[in-house]
Amino acid sequence: MDRRTFLKQAGLISSSSLISIGLHGWAAPVESANPKPKRLIVIFLRGGVDGLNVVVPYQEAEYYQARPKIAIPHPGKTDGVINLDGRFGLHPALSSLSPFWKNKSLAFVHACGSSNETRSHFDAQDFMESGTPGIKGTSDGWMNRLLANLPGKNPVQAVNVGTTTPRILSGKIAVASMPPNKPGSRRTPIDRPEISQAFNGLYSGNDDLGRTYREGMVARQTLNSDVEKEMKMANNGAPLPNGFVKDAQRLAQLMAKNSNIQLAFLPLGGWDTHVNQGNSKGQLANRLKALGEGLATLANGLGSVYQDTTIIVLSEFGRTFRENGNGGTDHGHGNVLWLLGGDIKGGKVYGKWTGLAKSQLYQGRDLAVTTDFRDGITPILSGHLQLNPTQIRQVFPNYKIQQNIPLI
Repeated sequence: MDRRTFLKQAGLISSSSLISIGLHGWAAPVESANPKPKRLIVIFLRGGVDGLNVVVPYQEAEYYQARPKIAIPHPGKTDGVINLDGRFGLHPALSSLSPFWKNKSLAFVHACGSSNETRSHFDAQDFMESGTPGIKGTSDGWMNRLLANLPGKNPVQAVNVGTTTPRILSGKIAVASMPPNKPGSRRTPIDRPEISQAFNGLYSGNDDLGRTYREGMVARQTLNSDVEKEMKMANNGAPLPNGFVKDAQRLAQLMAKNSNIQLAFLPLGGWDTHVNQGNSKGQLANRLKALGEGLATLANGLGSVYQDTTIIVLSEFGRTFRENGNGGTDHGHGNVLWLLGGDIKGGKVYGKWTGLAKSQLYQGRDLAVTTDFRDGITPILSGHLQLNPTQIRQVFPNYKIQQNIPLI
């Protein structure tokens, strides 16, 4: 059996296999029926990113009142937001995306999310990836159902950047995998053995200061352990954004070379910011910077293919409107959907914005969802990938479109 025959048969007979590929692997030689297919890349931020500090409603006084430590300053101030439209501003760590906003290929849908009210990472991610909020019995993910509705079948039509098939790509149609870079780790100076030992010796006495230091260290270790456990669980195996630029570069090269690849999925962890979230600088800013640079690398690396590509960035839910006592935010509800690509009518923040007064908040604590995330994706399915209404209902079963958002 020659390689081409093998690939065709693998694509036809596989139902759950995971096929590894590489830039110079056997995927490249496969012939494509359409040399310029429309592409869709979905990037899932696992852990619930704080959308209010991504696209900042800087004209809302309530925003600054509720977030005295973590709010991002007004445009024009030191480390202030990048003004988008006079009402919203972009986190300054995402400055690498400014060119895409200016050339109108970047848009956002604010106050967007799942209709299900769960605050569980696992349930929320499962519902958003299955495309059926509130229904746990759905057997496949919406990107696999989308794959089934696209013309042409080949073993690399959908690529997952990861080592195991994610919920969103699970189903009857086989997908390929591209292993990601190893995640980085976050350390602080006090975690370095030589510094920790020096402090332990300095405060080893039985005086009040020594006892306070030791109690504080025990509390810190306990807190860090709990936070790291939750962060690890919320990440659901996704790597931190540290290596995203390299993964984005590899994915862009692969998609630019191989017109068979029409769908791609890439998860990133590290967004569950309960403690020390930071504002213009800090934990969230560092990860947004890596994300923004990775997205710019991906878009630029696609070259002419970018004009036929849409990139969606989403997360399972947003964070609480008010910061907590640890300088972070807890699990919330509404978030912001990101859309980037050649067909996107960008330079605009879409969605129904009702404000941040307490009466407008969901359960008095979160940004309310005014746009179902499926309403934000459906224009991509219809206007970009040319699916008809019957096919869209197969991708998002039992869902009736509530808003027609002119994203394409």
